[in-house]
Amino acid sequence: QVALVESGGGLVQPGGSLRLSCAASGSIFIIYTMGWYRQAPGKQRELVASISNDGSIKYEDSVKGRFTISRDNAKNTVYLQMKRLNTEDTAVYYCNADVQDYSSDYGEYWGQGTQVTVSS
Repeated sequence: QVALVESGGGLVQPGGSLRLSCAASGSIFIIYTMGWYRQAPGKQRELVASISNDGSIKYEDSVKGRFTISRDNAKNTVYLQMKRLNTEDTAVYYCNADVQDYSSDYGEYWGQGTQVTVSS
C-alpha cells in the first residue's frame, strides 16, 4: 500500500506565493507520473501540473508561467511552487501518483487534499 501526504496549503493574499509538498511512502518500487490536481467548489477536479519520472512536465494553461512542479525521486516527493496567486486558484489541491510496487502491481494513489485559499 502507498500513502501520499500533502502539506503547505493555507491562506494567502492575491499576488502571494505558496509551496505545496507531497511525500509518498509505502511499498514503492517506482513512481511514474506525479501530479497535482485541484477542485474548486462546484467544479470538477482538474489537472494543474504533472511530472513524469523522465522529467516530462505538463501544466494547465492558466498556471503556466506562475506554477512550477518539481520532484525529488530520492525522497519520493513532488512539489508545486505557486506564485502570483489569484482568487481563481482557490481550491482543494490533491496530490496524485502512479506507482508500481514490489509485487509489480500498478496503482493510482491520491492524497487527502490540502486547502489553498487566495483572499484579501
